[in-house]
Amino acid sequence: MTEVTEKLERLRQAQVVLCSACLLGCRSRYDGTDKLDPRVLRLLGDRPVVPICPETAGGLPIPRPPADFVGGDGQAVLDAQARVVSREGTEVTEAYLRGANLALQAARLYGATVALLKESSPSCGTHRVHIEGLKVPGMGVAAAALARAGLVVLSDEELPADLP
Repeated sequence: MTEVTEKLERLRQAQVVLCSACLLGCRSRYDGTDKLDPRVLRLLGDRPVVPICPETAGGLPIPRPPADFVGGDGQAVLDAQARVVSREGTEVTEAYLRGANLALQAARLYGATVALLKESSPSCGTHRVHIEGLKVPGMGVAAAALARAGLVVLSDEELPADLP
């Protein structure tokens, strides 16, 4: 069984799923839009879902300037070895850490064992993020915190295109 197949099976079996709010239709992205994905809605069905936007939970407004990592990805931020800086030059690391902590608290409070997250986000990216303006392999701050806590972390891009 491949890693993605195993993650999808864990998602299907999960009683409660933490999910990026933008994938559910919340207009919480940096530019005030959503990334509503009908596959996500079909896959989650009628089970309990905990929607979260770690960036807004951490206190950032909608809309907000996009942000990139400096010095590493979300793992490095958790280890105090990197920062998150808006493209306007404002450091927003503390808001990202606060949002990641709140996402983890929500997962624990509601018993979520799987997180379905939006790829490429500085909070929710599971495989790719922007470091100093370049899209590179890495994890967002919340994704890294959730993975470290033992949750299965799955990207929206890992969902099959032909999901019934």
